[in-house]
Amino acid sequence: MRKDTRIVAITGASGTLYGLRLIQELLKRGDDTAVIISPSGFLVLEQETGLRLKGDRLGVAKGLRKYFGRTRGKINYYPSNDISSQLSSGSSLIRDMVVCPCSMGTLARIASGISGNLIERTADVVLKEKGRLIIVPRETPLNQIHLENMLKLCKMNAHIIPAMPAFYHKPEKIGELVDFVVGKVLDALGIENRLYKRWGSGK
Repeated sequence: MRKDTRIVAITGASGTLYGLRLIQELLKRGDDTAVIISPSGFLVLEQETGLRLKGDRLGVAKGLRKYFGRTRGKINYYPSNDISSQLSSGSSLIRDMVVCPCSMGTLARIASGISGNLIERTADVVLKEKGRLIIVPRETPLNQIHLENMLKLCKMNAHIIPAMPAFYHKPEKIGELVDFVVGKVLDALGIENRLYKRWGSGK
């Protein structure tokens, strides 16, 4: 696995379109992408997008490759219960991870250092190795526990990018709202993009 591989985790929060669009953009630009999906993430994916990923690791990987089609980057799928995966070790040199969307349960467990599955363990590894952990929470309203967990992760240098699209660019389609958030995530990864109109750009 290349050390510049990006990790994208999809959990059981609403907003799975954000995760799929992010993976699509990373693959399109030629980035190898490791994907982890929680059990609840599979359920929400199917309900929100109609994407039904079934079977073992090979079956899910095949379904993802079919969904994204031919791409420059390589996609690899890792089951969320595969705690022995190379992603769970700092020696893998993986440094960029995005949890998109991130449920409040996943957020809480990451903030508490609980590594009950591969998503949580990999996030823990990225934090301890001083990598870039980007959390895209999708919940409303937020209670004090949610806010305190976000603040805790922010103090650990995680990027908190809530799924809050802007409207100054006068979006006409859902895709434009999704692209705004995904563009912000790419910005945090240091990836140049034109997914959204930047304020004052005139374009």
